[in-house]
Amino acid sequence: MIKLIIKLFKRFAWFKRLNAKVTYEILAKKIPAEEWQFMNYGYVPNDNEEPFDLPLPPETQRYSLQMYHYLATKKEIEGKHVLEVGSGRGGGARHVAGALNPTSYVGLDLAQSAVDLANKIHKLPNLQFIQGSAESIPLEDNSIDVVLNVESCHAYGSVDNFLSEVKRVLKPGGYLLLVDFRSVENMDLLKKQLANSGLKMLEEENISQNVVNAMEAEDDVKQERIKKLVPERWQKLFAEFAGVVGSRLHTNLIKGDRLYYRFVLQKAA
Repeated sequence: MIKLIIKLFKRFAWFKRLNAKVTYEILAKKIPAEEWQFMNYGYVPNDNEEPFDLPLPPETQRYSLQMYHYLATKKEIEGKHVLEVGSGRGGGARHVAGALNPTSYVGLDLAQSAVDLANKIHKLPNLQFIQGSAESIPLEDNSIDVVLNVESCHAYGSVDNFLSEVKRVLKPGGYLLLVDFRSVENMDLLKKQLANSGLKMLEEENISQNVVNAMEAEDDVKQERIKKLVPERWQKLFAEFAGVVGSRLHTNLIKGDRLYYRFVLQKAA
């Protein structure tokens, strides 16, 4: 089943769009647990990085939150208008909106049920979640200072359309902050797409090992969460989706068959 889905992903853009929408609609409807607020694989800082001083309750998905903090602090967020494309269950949006003090933070997601869930559990005066497509962003031209995209654009039907929309909504001098994973071949393609986007590449970094470290650090808690929240018949498939230790993604990141990168790009002033 997993191999078939991968083949369809590679061949058909419409299947990628449909699969993303159906998957995340179902996840939000069938697993509406408020304690599960993040869907990325997490980040552990390098030894030469300052540790993140994040006062978190024990139930928080620390490593997934650290991914947002790591990415969002690459550029100034305070006082800015921020858009997150692919905001999912909204935990990262809540952290950035609450801790880094943007003037406004809009979380955009394709799945209406995910938007409804996020609006229900994350209430801040500068934060809202709306439904829409990454390939047709429902915002005005030149209206956003910073766009965040966390582990999301691999599922888009057209990354080129997404990047064109990002360029359109960014203000002159605005930034795109992006993290995502790909096969080696598809990471090369993503870099070409970014280079041809009309945005200037400022930074790129391979953070595969940081993500592997996060997967391994959180594995026991993640396995327990899956047993608690996911129906038994879906647990094996969901464990693959969640990137538990020994999953296809975890193994391929270690082997170097999958790469996980961070990018910072800027629209011309």
